[in-house]
Amino acid sequence: MKVKLFFACLLFLVLTGVAQAQQTKTISGIVTGADQVPLPGAEIKVNGKEIYDVTDFDGNFSLEGVEVGDTFTVTFLGFAPQDVEITESSNYPVVLQEDAGQLDEVVVVGYGTQKKVDLTGSISTIKSEDIARTPSGSAMQSLQGKVAGLQVVSSGAPGTSPTIRVRGLGSYTGDGASDPLYVVDGVFYDDIDFLNSEEIETISVLKDASASAIYGVRAANGVVLIETKSGKKNQKPQITYDGYQGMQIAQNVVKLSNAEQFATLARESGSAAEASFIENAMQRYGRSRVNPNIPDVNTDWYDLILRDALIQNHSLGVTGGSESVTYSLGLSQFSQEGILKMKNDYERFNIRSKVNVDITDRLKAGVSTIFSNATRYRPEDAAFSSAYFAVPIMPVLDTTKTDAFPRPYANAQDLGYRGPQNPFPLMENTENRNKIRNTLMTFDLSYELIPEELTFKTVYSHNFETLETREVRLPYFFGNGNAFRENAELIKRQETLSEQTWDNTLTYNNDFGKHNLTVLAGTSFRDRSFEQLEAKGLNFPNGPGIGDESYFLDLSKTIDVDGVGDNGVQQYFFSYFGRVAYNFDDRYLLYGTFRADGTSKYQEKWGYFPTVGLGWVISEESFMDDGFFDFLKLRASWGELGNANVNASTGGITSTEVDAAFGDVRYPGLVTSSDFEALKWEVTAETNVGISARLIDSQLSIEADYFTRETRDAIIPVSRLLVPGSTRQNVGIIENSGFEIAIDWNKQVSEDFGYSIGANFSTLKNEILDLAGQENLTSGGDVAQRSVVGGSINSFFGLEVAGVYQTPEEIAADPAAQAAIANGLTVAPGDFRFVDHNGDMVIDAQDRVDLGSYLPSYNFGFNLGLNYKAFDFNLNVIGQGGNVIANMKRFAIRQTPDPNIDRDFAVNRWNGPGTSNDYPSARGIRNPWSNQFLNSFFVEKGDFVRLQNVTLGYTLPEFNGDFNPDIRFYVTAERPLTFFDYNGFTPEVPDGRDNQTYPIPGVYTFGVNIKI
Repeated sequence: MKVKLFFACLLFLVLTGVAQAQQTKTISGIVTGADQVPLPGAEIKVNGKEIYDVTDFDGNFSLEGVEVGDTFTVTFLGFAPQDVEITESSNYPVVLQEDAGQLDEVVVVGYGTQKKVDLTGSISTIKSEDIARTPSGSAMQSLQGKVAGLQVVSSGAPGTSPTIRVRGLGSYTGDGASDPLYVVDGVFYDDIDFLNSEEIETISVLKDASASAIYGVRAANGVVLIETKSGKKNQKPQITYDGYQGMQIAQNVVKLSNAEQFATLARESGSAAEASFIENAMQRYGRSRVNPNIPDVNTDWYDLILRDALIQNHSLGVTGGSESVTYSLGLSQFSQEGILKMKNDYERFNIRSKVNVDITDRLKAGVSTIFSNATRYRPEDAAFSSAYFAVPIMPVLDTTKTDAFPRPYANAQDLGYRGPQNPFPLMENTENRNKIRNTLMTFDLSYELIPEELTFKTVYSHNFETLETREVRLPYFFGNGNAFRENAELIKRQETLSEQTWDNTLTYNNDFGKHNLTVLAGTSFRDRSFEQLEAKGLNFPNGPGIGDESYFLDLSKTIDVDGVGDNGVQQYFFSYFGRVAYNFDDRYLLYGTFRADGTSKYQEKWGYFPTVGLGWVISEESFMDDGFFDFLKLRASWGELGNANVNASTGGITSTEVDAAFGDVRYPGLVTSSDFEALKWEVTAETNVGISARLIDSQLSIEADYFTRETRDAIIPVSRLLVPGSTRQNVGIIENSGFEIAIDWNKQVSEDFGYSIGANFSTLKNEILDLAGQENLTSGGDVAQRSVVGGSINSFFGLEVAGVYQTPEEIAADPAAQAAIANGLTVAPGDFRFVDHNGDMVIDAQDRVDLGSYLPSYNFGFNLGLNYKAFDFNLNVIGQGGNVIANMKRFAIRQTPDPNIDRDFAVNRWNGPGTSNDYPSARGIRNPWSNQFLNSFFVEKGDFVRLQNVTLGYTLPEFNGDFNPDIRFYVTAERPLTFFDYNGFTPEVPDGRDNQTYPIPGVYTFGVNIKI
């Protein structure tokens, strides 16, 4: 009986176990918001078990080994967590509701994070999917047109970064004085060219003083915060591959005068010499069979020096995490050929890692490393201006030149012209290589002194960068004069930059009923050192069959002593800083910072910079229960920042021996003068007022700001009394002000279709308020730029063209023209007629006026996104206006009177009464009367509208089986169309002076995203 009972119990236990085993199963589902938009990255964890998953791009998840009766929790930032019980069903659609207590995402701010709803400053954030959409070697290029108040001026040369300006230009001096601060995972940088776009999770632009002030004296021009990709807790290992390959094609290539147009211009110029040069070309190269009055050569130089060029990028990453460890590892390779037909390429290989460990519940540590190895071959910039001026009646090669080497390059001097004008000798016999290596290492350790309330954190980072430059200039000969390079020249330059930072912070965070308080205090030490060593060698082995194995200084026959240089600089910075963020009842916000910065860079060692911000969440008030606004916040901030980007003090005290005679006796003497610059910080004071709003179930969002930013103690040159020259002094005042607005609409129409529309617009007024009593500051030589009180920094300065003289009678009736003729100048029909601004009947330097600023007075961007089932489509449009560009190539005709000129001028020139009142004649553009000063004909509008990016993607459906990777294919057109009137390759010229700007290509790529 006992045996039977034993076997009965055993059978019962086995059957029970089998029954329970049968309840173990796999379930799946999708996580969306209330608007049915999938939520990628949501975390799903089975309570009480080590079973978890993270939703994919489409919000899908699956859980293996669960049982009926288990519960799992779904969490996603900005939404209320939701618990779901597992039943007999295998499919679990989860709809998360927005959590009023977590409205909007957390954003990165200086030395921490903050909920966006609590911000009182102006911050814009761009996420990884928008960054990676732009095929470029520079991640900052992806921000063009997407952030109100941010100007991104593109650069076409491989490996070069765009010019970045946040809310205008606040310093008179150049050399990066108005560049923003870049902070990568807490480490300071002057630029982020070493980063691959695929390595970046978010880029946040801190625009106003309140948002930037925690970074002190390096933040006066705004801050760009970069967070690289990280793993997540309880995330299975996730492997991603992102890659694209494409073609770059030169856009808006300037059309130059062809042989027939050029010959016509030469004969109309009134110069017998220029007409004879055409005859010389016909004798040397023969006559055209189509038109026997022109040479049988018609060279399009831009077409010959440009090419289509490849671009590609490959990135492989692994992310994941457990309960106590998160990790992110990545490799990336980017390569870009230049569109100039010479060795001007760029290649970069990056390795990155980021690991964070919870050592205990209260002690946490993290290590982040990035290693970047890049090689850049710089272009020969003079090739573009040389191609512009090169006459079309000359070929690239002239086989009659038997004494030329290494190839028989044609020489315009053989036809009688002053210069050789052929860009190919420079392009083919010059090689400029940069090897750039960056190593970034960051280690952080944090400990909760009081759990969830008081945390101490220490962060040490070291950025080490080396730049090895090798400039090779091989000899060539294709004519006497300046058509040869006699010596082989080799320049080697070694630069090292080491920057160490040690930050320590103490953060207190607590809630007291309706009160939330966060207090941060910290110190920062920075050690920055730079060293450079340079040498120049002449006549190393070169020629056919000899390559770069001979490019070493010890193989040079001569070391140029004047070409040897050794210099460096060591600077120290130490700072104390603090921040208080207070929130009452999610309605009233107070934010304040204070930073004291000390440095060895300036004579004034310490600077003190406070800021304060206020916010009012009006939508939380009881009188706002009408439901029109889901969220409405009014915010205002004021603050001061220092600018440490201006070069340090220079100069010194000099003494000169002099003799003076008193009576008949000569007395020796000493005259002492000083040009030492005792400088201190430039101080920027900024006021910002803005609103943040969400309407219509948060589908419509609005961010609007008005700001004024005043740079006090601006460093400007000041003339010295009784002594020639000038010194820089902190005496100027410069103001930037403007309005910014960004509007975004997102709508999920159905399960299969959704769309988004966004637009931003910003204005900028740059104005000089004080020059320490000086009438103006003028620079730029012939292409004069002037700064005056009430005007913009370095506005172009010249004569205003009122039209073109059509007849001799018009000239006879103009007193200014008659005065010029009386002074020996020639004025004829086809010449410019200028405005006599001071009314003295004479056109001279006193009639010059402000011709405009190179800083745009407005920028805008527009984007459209569509999603239909597996297809996605994105479109971006950008533009700017209110700025001008000095066409220095055209203006240079006055100094080089016999080269070619663009076809636009040839077609539209004045060639008889009534033919043009805007363009001068072929003779007039070379006439000293028409170009004695820069004038408004040579200063053109820089307005443009560009179709910036078009992307079409398709995500493959899921495979049958356990292996279901997310695979998306896409095609992208970057900058396919640009509309502008400026007569150049591009209206994007950083300083407005277009002499030899590298063309900005259109880029067409095909790519794939894979996530496993």
